[in-house]
Amino acid sequence: MLSLREDERLDYLLAENLRIIQSPNVFSFSLDAVLLARFVWVPIQKGKIVDLCSGNGVIPLFLSARTKGSIIGVEIQERLYDMAVRSIQYNKLADRLHMMHGDLKDAPKQLGYEKYDVVTCNPPYFPTPSREEININEHLAIARHEILCTLEDAIRSASQLVKQGGKVAFVNRPGRLIDMIELMRKYRLEPKRIQFVYPKAGKEANMLLIEAIKDGSPELKILEPMFVYDENNQYTPTMKEMLYGSNQVNETGGLDDSAKKL
Repeated sequence: MLSLREDERLDYLLAENLRIIQSPNVFSFSLDAVLLARFVWVPIQKGKIVDLCSGNGVIPLFLSARTKGSIIGVEIQERLYDMAVRSIQYNKLADRLHMMHGDLKDAPKQLGYEKYDVVTCNPPYFPTPSREEININEHLAIARHEILCTLEDAIRSASQLVKQGGKVAFVNRPGRLIDMIELMRKYRLEPKRIQFVYPKAGKEANMLLIEAIKDGSPELKILEPMFVYDENNQYTPTMKEMLYGSNQVNETGGLDDSAKKL
């Protein structure tokens, strides 16, 4: 029987027909997690995947609908780790999805070097916050800011985990693009696909999706832009399909656009 804490709720992942434990006081996933889970290539039948900065396990849950492979989520915050474990158990996915409670910098040593086909990561985007920001909500501060890990830490660990020829995918802010390319190449990850995400036409991009191959040859593709909202401030058909699948209803399930980084 599922046990929820007082501030927790059980939300829907509509397109996947799954449920996820969330808390407005601790953590709720946002659009960047949806986009990364849809963007990254994953093996359909079998394979081994690691998701770094896994939060409440939303990306492993999303990916479970796209692959029959095994997925490990790595999360340092004990409360979020616990939420992820209970969501996995509730959805009866414990045979394929597992969580590691620990620092992503230690993940290669604990999980194994160059053993994984795919590594994903939705890292903290911003520099270290003020003490006041941390005091307001420590969980969100750690998810948003480079308090416990840096972008370089995440890229280094991803490279150490992934096989030669395997794929690594990140979501971040467009302003970090040069940093990401430089760091990826420093750690033997060759960027192969980039996609910019825009709030709507006429606005600047506010999200970046990038996929690299370990020891890949230099050849980069810039994919067509993705728009979140149309001229009427409604989700575009592409976004509706991502969020709701064939159930294109006017609900957001567990999505919280303001919860993490947007």
